[in-house]
Amino acid sequence: MSDPAVNIPGLEDKTRFLLAPGSYPEATTSVRLVETHMARVFLTDHFAYKMKKPVRSSYLDFSSLDKRYAVCREELRLNRRLTDNVYLDVVALRLDADGRLALAEGAGVPVEWLVKMRRLREDASLPALIDNATAQTLAPLLQRLCDFYLDAESISLSGPQYLTRLRHQCEDWRDRLLAPDLVRELALDAGEINDIAAALLHFLGSAAELLGTRAAAGKIVEGHGDLRPEHCFLTQPPQVIDCLEFNRVLRCVDPVDELSYLALECELLGRADLGDAALQSYYRCCGDRPPPALARFYRAYRALLRAHLAAAHLQDGELAEPDKWKNKTRLYLQAARRYSLDGNP
Repeated sequence: MSDPAVNIPGLEDKTRFLLAPGSYPEATTSVRLVETHMARVFLTDHFAYKMKKPVRSSYLDFSSLDKRYAVCREELRLNRRLTDNVYLDVVALRLDADGRLALAEGAGVPVEWLVKMRRLREDASLPALIDNATAQTLAPLLQRLCDFYLDAESISLSGPQYLTRLRHQCEDWRDRLLAPDLVRELALDAGEINDIAAALLHFLGSAAELLGTRAAAGKIVEGHGDLRPEHCFLTQPPQVIDCLEFNRVLRCVDPVDELSYLALECELLGRADLGDAALQSYYRCCGDRPPPALARFYRAYRALLRAHLAAAHLQDGELAEPDKWKNKTRLYLQAARRYSLDGNP
């Protein structure tokens, strides 16, 4: 995939090139950069080009060009499950013999790989429509998700294995939020974080039979992994983009977990009713109606995850909007408390 003798441009060199409208094979009047924790996305008039950052952590490894190529291929494959003609190709950013970058097929050594996507209308996203959306509006999207879960292959996972996985995640997110620098910077209440995690771990003990039975019965499937409103587009047919492509373990979920996550995010956008509709749709369509305490647990569990991820942004160095991530961390901790302590999952 790569030639070790080539002097590969750095991330900022590639970014400068990709910010120039003339760098693209199709005409575009402008290029807008959207930066995430793990990627830089370049939005042209009609397409999006997603470039992975050369990062590595406990749950992903994008540190080499070959690894980024492999995960780009996975992103293409996995996201085509819930989209139509959106994920188009993996394209090479090449360096020619004269040291010039080009985003085109032909001569030159690949120095980066990008996922090319068709841009969807932002005004068709669920957050853009959230104020006026109804359960009927969401029905085609929810039907697509239910069909997806019904067709998904069950993951071979024993009850004890599933419980161990959930317990490890709760403990890991708790420990990361309790990092001394975060507690100081965010003025976090360490006691509250410990109490939230303790409540979740208590549920894992008291509901071990319920959770273990779901795993043993094949309820755990290879799902989307990051089912949030901003990834849902109410087009015809509906599209669900940006699945969690870099870690299969984190993508293998209980559909009730995944839809409880969507319900939590809808609630935080002021539309708890839409989240409830999503879960009820799944219960009816898939004939799977676990006790309500399970969805409450999953909401608290996902809120703790999101609090950890929001806080992690503050460890990235200089940020343009640090208050945004501080507020998000507190918002998600409040939700985790509401569902784990006040709600007694």
